[in-house]
Amino acid sequence: MGMAWQSGTRRIGCSQRVFPYISAMVNNGSLSYDHERDGRPTELGGCTAIVRNLHYDTFLVIRYVKRHLTIMMDIDGKHEWRDCIEVPGVRLPRGYYFGTSSITGDLSDNHDVISLKLFELTVERTPEEEKLHRDVFLPSVDNMKLPEVTAPLPPLSGLALFLIVFFSLVFSVFAIVIGIILYNKWQEQSRKRFY
Repeated sequence: MGMAWQSGTRRIGCSQRVFPYISAMVNNGSLSYDHERDGRPTELGGCTAIVRNLHYDTFLVIRYVKRHLTIMMDIDGKHEWRDCIEVPGVRLPRGYYFGTSSITGDLSDNHDVISLKLFELTVERTPEEEKLHRDVFLPSVDNMKLPEVTAPLPPLSGLALFLIVFFSLVFSVFAIVIGIILYNKWQEQSRKRFY
């Protein structure tokens, strides 16, 4: 799962997005962030967070409980949380990483992540919920189709690499010999026409 802070104002289509903007996306390794469209094709949700030139700290809470992602923010310095993003059906496997980035695109801005505190919540689960949670291997979101991740091809063995190079060279030599023979026959026929 990734979080992106973006800065500035950009008009896309008929809707205008005010930046800084908090957006969330889930990725199984097959997606990339679309900078030209501010990540909209892969965005789960987002909200504007006016955090420029403030004289107090701003806070963001990201909560993931029972396949439900909630993001709240305190950007007014009042220690009151406002909803930003709420997405049900998010499936995150265990043992993965959490990442943040400050993507500014064409605009220049600076956002510092001063600290990142992670807490594991103890949640009561039924045996069925525990089995469903344990069976998640790739990040996904209900009602959102993520491209499948294909396994990389295994590297070639030394023998296979040798055979590929050997037969490529034999084919190249064969093609050159055939080319020379055809060229000589063509030249012979060209000389016979003038006599």
